[in-house]
Amino acid sequence: MDKKTTTILRARHNKALTLARVRAFQKEIYSHYDTQGRDLPWRKKLNPYRVLVSEIMLQQTQVERVIEKYLEFLAAFPDFEALAHAPLPRLLGIWQGMGYNRRALALKALAQKIVDEHEGKLPQEPEKLISLPGIGPYTAGAIAAFAFNRPVVFMDTNIRRVYIHEFYRDSENIHDAELLPLVEQTMDTLYPRKWYNALMDYGTMLKQKHANPNRRSAHYTRQSPFENSNRQVRGTILKVLVAEPRLSAAEIRKKTGMVLERVKENLAKLTEEGFIKKEGSTYFI
Repeated sequence: MDKKTTTILRARHNKALTLARVRAFQKEIYSHYDTQGRDLPWRKKLNPYRVLVSEIMLQQTQVERVIEKYLEFLAAFPDFEALAHAPLPRLLGIWQGMGYNRRALALKALAQKIVDEHEGKLPQEPEKLISLPGIGPYTAGAIAAFAFNRPVVFMDTNIRRVYIHEFYRDSENIHDAELLPLVEQTMDTLYPRKWYNALMDYGTMLKQKHANPNRRSAHYTRQSPFENSNRQVRGTILKVLVAEPRLSAAEIRKKTGMVLERVKENLAKLTEEGFIKKEGSTYFI
C-alpha cells in the first residue's frame, strides 16, 4: 500500500457518526426488515448446532440452494453426536449439490471435536470458535451473534455491501478496516441477532436493486467459473463414487466422460485430503 493510499485510508477510517445518523441508519435497516425480512428456515427453532450448520452451508453458496439442503441435512444429522458419527458416504451423499465438499468434512471434524473436547456444547466466544475446523473470522462472529445473541463485530459480503452503499457512495478501494468501526458504532447491542439478520436482508436487497457496491471494495474478487474447473471434476467424481463405490480410474473416466489424466490427478488429491480411499486399483468413499 503506497503512502497516498495509507493517508486516505487513515482519514476515512476515522469517520465518526453522530447519534442522529446512527439512529436514522438503524431505522432505515429495521424498516426494511420489518416489512420485507426473509423467512429462512435457520431463523426458526434456533440452537447453536442449527446456526453452525447454516453458516457453514452458506459459505460461498447461494441462499436458495442452502434452503433446499438445510432441512434434509438436519433430518439426517440432527445434532453434534449424530454428525460426529456420520458415515462419510452418507454425509457426502446428502451434501451433493452444495459444492465445496471440504465443508462437509470440516463439519464432521468439528462435530467430533465438540463431542470429544467440549462436552457436546459449541463455545460462545469467537476466539474459541475460530480454533474449530472450517470456522474463520466471519463464521465465528456470525455464530456468536446468531446462536448466542452476542454483540460482536464481523464482516461479510452483505454487511460490506450495506456500509459501502450507505457511507462510501463516492469512494473506491474501500478497505474493511474502514467499515468495521462503522459496524461497531451502528450496532444494536441489545438485539444483535435481529440487527445482523436485518443487515443481511438489506444487503441482499441492495444486490438485487443496485449496481453491486462491493465492486468498490478493496477485497472484491470475482468467483472463478465453475464449468470445467477442478471443483466440477472433484464434485463429479464424488457423485459417481457415492452412487457406485469401488471403481477404477478408468471406470470413473468412462462414467464421467472426463480426460483420464485429469481424473487421476483429482483422485490423488481427493485421496490425500481424506475424501476417498484407494485399495488396489479401485477407489471408494
